[in-house]
This record gives sequence, C-alpha cells and structure tokens, in this order.
Amino acid sequence: MNRPSTFPIRRGYSNGNSRLLILLGVQRLMLVEDSYLDHPAMDVAVSHATLSAAARGEIGGVFRLHVPEAVVAFGRADRVQPGYPHAIKAARAHGFAAVERLAGGRAAVFHPFTLSFSMAVPDHDPRVGIRDRFETIAGVMARAFQTLGIDARIGEIPGEYCPGSWSVNVGGRVKVMGVGQRLVRGAAHVGGVVVVDDGERIRDVLIPVYRALHLDWDPRTSGALADRSPGLDNSKVIRAIVTALSGAYDLNSGRLPATLVEEARTLIPDHLPLVA
Repeated sequence: MNRPSTFPIRRGYSNGNSRLLILLGVQRLMLVEDSYLDHPAMDVAVSHATLSAAARGEIGGVFRLHVPEAVVAFGRADRVQPGYPHAIKAARAHGFAAVERLAGGRAAVFHPFTLSFSMAVPDHDPRVGIRDRFETIAGVMARAFQTLGIDARIGEIPGEYCPGSWSVNVGGRVKVMGVGQRLVRGAAHVGGVVVVDDGERIRDVLIPVYRALHLDWDPRTSGALADRSPGLDNSKVIRAIVTALSGAYDLNSGRLPATLVEEARTLIPDHLPLVA
C-alpha cells in the first residue's frame, strides 16, 4: 500500500493528475458523509463491513465522516470487567445506547453534537503503517481545529478518558478527539470521535460508566471545541476536517455500495452487548 504523503497536496491539483499522485504516494479515499441511524449499532457495523470489504479487495480506501446517535461504545477491555453490566445500565440511564466498538481502547461517547470518523484502507501488511496512520489522522484533525482558531495539540493529557498517545487536545488541558485502530489481514481501520459541542453530556455519562468499570479519570479533561471557540457547529467542523484531509489524501465523494450496507445490517448483533 502507498502510505499517505507527509506534505500537503492541494485537492484540485492532485485530482487532476493521477500519475503524480502515484509518484508522490498519495492515497485515494472515497469520502462518505452518510449517517446510518436505523439502529444504534449500525454505525460500528458499517465500519466492520467496510473493513472486511477492504480486506477482500472489493473496495478501495474509504473515509466516513458523519453525525452519530447517542451511544457509549465499549472496548474489549471493558467487556471483561465485573462492572460491565452496571456500566451498560448507567449509559442507558443517561439516554445512551450501549454498543461494542470495532477497535480497542476504553468506553467512548458519541452524541449528535459530536462527529464520528472512520477510515478503512486495504493494506497487505497493515502493521507496518500503524504509526503512519495514527500520525496522519491526528495531524489532519489538529490542523483542522487550528484553522478554526483552536490551540489544538496532539498527545495524551493526564487523566483523560479512553487515553491514547494520538488524542487531540486543546491547550494541553481538555481532550476533544480520540482515535483507535483495528487491523485485520489485508486491511486497517482507524476510527474515533470529535467532540464539537455539549461536552457536559459526555462528562455526565462517563462519570457513572467509568465508576462502574473502576477506571480513574479526571472529568475536567473532557471538553468540546465549542467551549474554546463559541459558535462552532457540526457543519463548520466537517468543512474544516474535509479541507485538512484533502491535504493528505486524494478525496472523491461517494456512497457505500448497497450490498455493503446490507452486509452491515447482518453484523449488528456482533456489536451489541451480550448482557441484559
């Protein structure tokens, strides 16, 4: 697989010269902005189906960016905790559905004032590009937020929820973007959440959820982009992300094949908690 370029390529110029894209190692991505809200687990099921299709060689690289439902997405490490059933009940009590995420990490929160993003790319040796993919996506997000007047920085801050080295924070104080990665034979998936507004709702649900899972975190590290730049909304942040993304990848808007979406519906049970 050609890895993403580490320097910007203008969208209009790159789209007009396929040979130059190959020479510079710029990866093509189909940009999909559709939301699938017919079931709380449909979002992760679509990511699962897209990753599988990429691994089978049926589709090329796909980047999804959309507005999600209110869900708490639990990681594999959460599922083996004795307090997992209580964490699920806490999420539901706060109006969030419980789903099981595709990648690792700990419980993360999505709601209609956040953005969900996911990238699936074919790769015959996906382990080689782990750091490159993290670095590129975190860099795209940080640059996008900076264009909105936000002091965005890459790196984990002490006490953040679902901690990770490639989180994006504001001023080294509050986390506003989290990201994880899943590898399968023949493909890789990078996905996460951007908190645009209503960070308080995330804190409110994570306090009881993390308490049930016996996870320590500092609620003061959870925030939203709009806290630092009033007036931001989903559409403004989407535009900024797409612009920054087009500096690292060759983007073409599109829609997922109907057969892939139908496959995703069959995968919904795989991402529902097995506890009541």
